[in-house]
Amino acid sequence: MKVRLTREPFSIDEALKLLRVPESGAYVVFLGQVRNESHGRRVKRLIYEAYPEMAEAEMERIREEALEKFPIIDMLIWHRYGELEVGEDTILIIASAGHRKEAFVACSWAIDEVKRRVPVWKREVTEEGTFWIEGDRQIPV
Repeated sequence: MKVRLTREPFSIDEALKLLRVPESGAYVVFLGQVRNESHGRRVKRLIYEAYPEMAEAEMERIREEALEKFPIIDMLIWHRYGELEVGEDTILIIASAGHRKEAFVACSWAIDEVKRRVPVWKREVTEEGTFWIEGDRQIPV
């Protein structure tokens, strides 16, 4: 599956196997992970909530748009949800193309679109409390 919303950890090697073809000379990988700090607060963990059917459908639309919009060969978008500890992977996007520039541009565009459009909501659990994250804003729970 090139688009997936999952509670389980994912493997970059497994993902690359789905995309490898002789025509591709470049694979650009974006791997997001839970960091230990946000907005000056120490993060304990993140909680991602999602509407799985809608999230996967929107990620597939983003993938298809990327394939039409950019001269790339393929794209993979995987996103996790549930409770994730510091250091755990959250999202994986891989763009493959004949050349690196096209893959970089498509991958950058895709992560921005996922964050903007996909119905996945994030809460940060910090030492000071729990906050919903909307863009650059933190909203206390």
